[in-house]
Amino acid sequence: MTPSPAPLAADLPDEVDVVVVGAGHNGLTTAAYLAAAGLEVLVLEAVEHPGGNTRTEELTLPGFAHDSCSSAHVLIQSNPLLRDDELGLLAHHGLRYVHTDPAVVLPQPDGDALVMHRDLEATAEEVARWSARDAEAFRAMVGEWTGGLAAVHGRWSSGLDLGDADAARAYRSLKDRSAWDVIHERFEHPTIRSFVTWLAMATIQDPRRPGTGVLPSSLTAGRLSFGWSTPVGGSGALPAALIDFLGEHGGRVACAAPVVAIDAARGTARSVRTSDGHTVRARRAVVSAAHLATVPAMLEGVEVPADLVEARDSWQPGLSVFAVHAALRGDLGFHGRSGPVPSTAGGFGSTAGVAAQIDALHRGVPDARDPWLLVVNQSVVDGTRAPAGQGTFKILTIAPHDRSDGRSWQESKDEYAAQLVDLVRARTDGLGDADVLAVRAESPVDVAAHNPHNLGGSCHGGEFRTRSGGVVPGWPSYTTGIRGLFLTGATSHPGGSVSGRPGRNAARAVLTDLGIDPAKVMGPT
Repeated sequence: MTPSPAPLAADLPDEVDVVVVGAGHNGLTTAAYLAAAGLEVLVLEAVEHPGGNTRTEELTLPGFAHDSCSSAHVLIQSNPLLRDDELGLLAHHGLRYVHTDPAVVLPQPDGDALVMHRDLEATAEEVARWSARDAEAFRAMVGEWTGGLAAVHGRWSSGLDLGDADAARAYRSLKDRSAWDVIHERFEHPTIRSFVTWLAMATIQDPRRPGTGVLPSSLTAGRLSFGWSTPVGGSGALPAALIDFLGEHGGRVACAAPVVAIDAARGTARSVRTSDGHTVRARRAVVSAAHLATVPAMLEGVEVPADLVEARDSWQPGLSVFAVHAALRGDLGFHGRSGPVPSTAGGFGSTAGVAAQIDALHRGVPDARDPWLLVVNQSVVDGTRAPAGQGTFKILTIAPHDRSDGRSWQESKDEYAAQLVDLVRARTDGLGDADVLAVRAESPVDVAAHNPHNLGGSCHGGEFRTRSGGVVPGWPSYTTGIRGLFLTGATSHPGGSVSGRPGRNAARAVLTDLGIDPAKVMGPT
């Protein structure tokens, strides 16, 4: 479980070099890099536990460790934070991952299953069971990505200029398209289109929206490289490692210390005030991992600058989520042609079903006919998640925050959860009535209440409508119209998911502004 450092507000220092608002994994990542550079850092977290959406909690029964939001840490594996272990989280601070094979299993209505492995050829051979042409298209898509597009994507994720080389131009062209169009252009068989669409939905974005065109390639490549990257001990192991690093470098994390105001008199971030009236002066900078739609209301002593007004007014929640957590007598087996297939992750939903589900969400209607479902059973590879021989289980899908039929989620969420469990039960072993020890359903309203960052039931930070009418998943700038105020978190580029990119990128922006060479603590990309 995630440790919970929570000193009393009275124990807070009167001043530090940098105050970071919010102890999600991005806020903690920023803080860790700044502490590594020799700055005195204090992280203030509103709730009683650190981690934000990277938390592990006993949501059902004692001894069953559930990831309340994030479960897979795939995107962060290519972040130099972990790829190069820049802060020693893997080598010295107890962070461990299991990179699973299978990466994911997609049980089919006819009893077969498409098994994605951590191997291109093995997965291509699976695809070929449905379409030899699609198998070649799959190899080509991954080859194009690893042959140059991935390196450009790394620069984009780091908020760096892409340049104008052929690979950069190809990347921009692909990114401007929709994942839906790319998938339907490349692949012909409905099962394979559904498979790649399911992968492309991992960051909870409508695959039909322009700007999602790189998701089929990038997310497929990530699964091939890292499987379902499972943090041993739960998602909270990542913030725990970052907090351990901070402690070794003089940093502090204070929980149950909500920041209600940022003093920005004369256009410079000078201090923050917590809800109990304690003020902490920031000698060098304030970094906010608070939801960007809420930051303008926190500013005091200054007119809100135009950039933060635009960010607030252009934000929208995107696709809100619904989760089902359960404690099980044992682990699941997904139906396959040769018997049950154990896997940490399973996928459900056809392309047509997913499109219908998203359309229904926008009408305020929960759709359980053929929805996009992520099924997670991480006790398959991590025995710390449940008592011996038993299992943890989660379903994640999308649903409207507000129902249009007048029903409240409070009285209808268990009914919807039961429909989702029935869908999964039809294609798995180990989910009979006697196998389910306890269930907890969380509607989008519950998701929003679980974390103040989950506005509108969105656990991925939502999205921003650009002036040109497009949509981007994260605000593109880490600096603001307030001197010394910087942004990080899921509402900052490149958006939600466990990538650590907003955290590392914000640290680079702060260090550069302070005249400290980021190369002191991180590589160039």
